[in-house]
Amino acid sequence: MYKKFTIACSLFATLFALNAQNPIIQTYFTADPAPMVYDGTVYLYTSHDEDSTVNNFFTMYDTRCYSSKDMVNWTDHGAVASLKSFKWMNKDNGAWAPQCIERNGKFYLYVPIHGEGIAVLVSDAPTGPFTDPIGKRLIDSDHIWQDIDPTVAIDDNGQAYLYWGNPKLWFVKLNKDMISYDKNIGDKGIVSIDMTTESFGSKAGRDGKPGPTYTEGPWFYKRNSLYYMVYAAEGIPEYISYSTSSSPEGPWTYKGNIMKRADHLAFTNHSGIIDFKGNSYIFYHDQSLSKGQGFKRSVSVEQFAYNADGSIPVIPATKEGVIKSVANLDPYKRVEAETIAWSEGLKTSGNSQNGVYVTKITNGDYIKVRSVDLGKGAKTFEASVASAASGGTIEIRIDGKDSQLLGSLNFSATGGDQSWKTLSCKLEKATGIHDVYFVFKGGKGNLFNFDWWKFGK
Repeated sequence: MYKKFTIACSLFATLFALNAQNPIIQTYFTADPAPMVYDGTVYLYTSHDEDSTVNNFFTMYDTRCYSSKDMVNWTDHGAVASLKSFKWMNKDNGAWAPQCIERNGKFYLYVPIHGEGIAVLVSDAPTGPFTDPIGKRLIDSDHIWQDIDPTVAIDDNGQAYLYWGNPKLWFVKLNKDMISYDKNIGDKGIVSIDMTTESFGSKAGRDGKPGPTYTEGPWFYKRNSLYYMVYAAEGIPEYISYSTSSSPEGPWTYKGNIMKRADHLAFTNHSGIIDFKGNSYIFYHDQSLSKGQGFKRSVSVEQFAYNADGSIPVIPATKEGVIKSVANLDPYKRVEAETIAWSEGLKTSGNSQNGVYVTKITNGDYIKVRSVDLGKGAKTFEASVASAASGGTIEIRIDGKDSQLLGSLNFSATGGDQSWKTLSCKLEKATGIHDVYFVFKGGKGNLFNFDWWKFGK
């Protein structure tokens, strides 16, 4: 009886691992998610917790970007900004929570730098390159340490608002250029929100005195006729709560928690909410990949539905994440190898020639790509690879990393880890929509780099 129970538990654990979708990025530690919908694509901007933590504190040097058209596969666009983007600032740590917005074909990335205020970068494309248009801080107030976590939205009348703050909340009315603000309101243009119990609830602080639940990480947006302010709340460890208003400038009305605590959540949390292709999604971060290290966080996402009155329900932080894709992936067009639903054991890197590619591949590593539409069946598999070692094998499987084998691409060293070759192999026929697994096999050490792939009919 005990043996049967053990086997059943092992099988359940295996099935759970195969169905897990959160966190959505496994190649790096990512935090502070800021999703942006543009031209039929979700662009996800994140801060980046380094693999090695310095002085047991947040160690963050750059801002990363990922994109998805289906909400289950995420394409890595690499680091799109870093502390080095700001020539006026000499700081080697503190690239905290960013947010990006599009206006008139330009993309504005608002970046807080711990202890340096809030800066802005601009680009002609959502994935950069981003450059510094003003050569100084955008927000340079008397609360520099607290000038973090910017969130930006453009109202229906064209007025843009930039909110931010820990442990209080401030905003400016951005000018149409998005890189300056109206100095004729508030304190030289900066408006301080009244942190009342009615606006943000109440909870005893560390000093035992009551104070607002608002802590940091605001996310500001409008949906229908209601303005939402979603934020990290209740101090450490953080919940996610929200307030609403009939005006972009408040007053705000506290509505309560929407994400409570769970064992795999970090002591901080930071959310972003979007509507995409008829569904609503909340992004947040946890500490599941680092197994409980709160300075090494990972972005996750949940699908949810608003209540009829526009209120947000309590949303559980799950390991399953988004169950159903909103589109199927076409494998007969070139697909970047860094388009990933789930992976184990590998990393991504990049250069000016190839852009981002998959690297640090060792024996047994794999990539899962969800909701791939094979149609009437593929006959060939084509891939761009580079190997300075002894090469390796890419097994093409469907519906599991140990499930049906469609084919194997075997290759030897190509002459270097940047000596790229396009190779192909034949595939067994499989039709319809499947999850595709690329399972990597070979000898010891790093085997090869993997840039893109494509099926052939």
